[in-house]
Amino acid sequence: MKNVYEALRSGQELDIGAYESAVIEVIKAQVGSGQVLLGLSGGVDSSVCAALLAKAIPGRLHCIFVDHGLMRKNEGDEVEAAFSGRDLNFVRIDAEARFLDRLAGVAEPEAKRKIVGEEFIRVFEEAARKLKDVQFLAQGTIYPDVVESGADGAAIIKSHHNVGGLPDDIGFKELVEPLRGLYKQEVRELGRNLGLPAELTERQPFPGPGLSVRCIGAVTKERLDILRDADAIFRKEIEASGVESSQYFAVMTGVRSVGIKGGMRAYGFTIALRAVKTADFMTAEVAKVPYEVLDRVSERIAAEIPEVTRVVYDVTKKPPGTVEWE
Repeated sequence: MKNVYEALRSGQELDIGAYESAVIEVIKAQVGSGQVLLGLSGGVDSSVCAALLAKAIPGRLHCIFVDHGLMRKNEGDEVEAAFSGRDLNFVRIDAEARFLDRLAGVAEPEAKRKIVGEEFIRVFEEAARKLKDVQFLAQGTIYPDVVESGADGAAIIKSHHNVGGLPDDIGFKELVEPLRGLYKQEVRELGRNLGLPAELTERQPFPGPGLSVRCIGAVTKERLDILRDADAIFRKEIEASGVESSQYFAVMTGVRSVGIKGGMRAYGFTIALRAVKTADFMTAEVAKVPYEVLDRVSERIAAEIPEVTRVVYDVTKKPPGTVEWE
């Protein structure tokens, strides 16, 4: 059924209004009188998916926000504040301990993605059992997710947690993926068409596996907290500077280097900064962040985070790199 959504595209130019009308009818036909559980992260894709499903099957959508401990600084509370007041049957589940337990000692990127993908499904299955007649699992899967995960014979770049990262034994009748045929900018346009506010439709992307794929090597609470603080500083300075960038974030490289703090030798972590410009996230250029902005970010991160001794800027295009490091 999921390929039906991809088939709704006719050529490269897409009439979003026509797509919305058509996909709502497909959702109604697929779901019938059933109930749908949506994994809502607060990102652009899942937010637009929620709005679309709420319009197609009002009252029969259950939005589950899995707070897996891999979010950006204060993001869990921000997501709850944005969605708990809406008619979406919103539920927040604290799952940090179980995700970090599953990821403990795992360094290989594909393994992380598959662990996060499977654990999401298990949490959703548990949530569905507490609800009545929830047979469908909805996801905000978009076309680049499908392509990069190796669909239709394409090379596997990375297994997105909601595509190649899914376990084989899913306790749901079917997946509902109404954005599967869309590129990111089309998803944003659809969100605007559905009346979502700019703070939701214009958010920069955030990977489903969260900071686990921005924390190179082992994922620990300590490393994640350091990364959260560094990322918050970088994002705040980029936004204040007005630099044009489609996505910008910090990476915990896991590399330690010698530095000087308080006149004493220090041996701390290296944080990498990443900022790109792109139309469809299939390719990307490096954002031209002014040196004075990078200088200010570097000074703040090193001064405000005791465990960091070095900051570097990633100047790799996509390809050969991907936007995310893992």
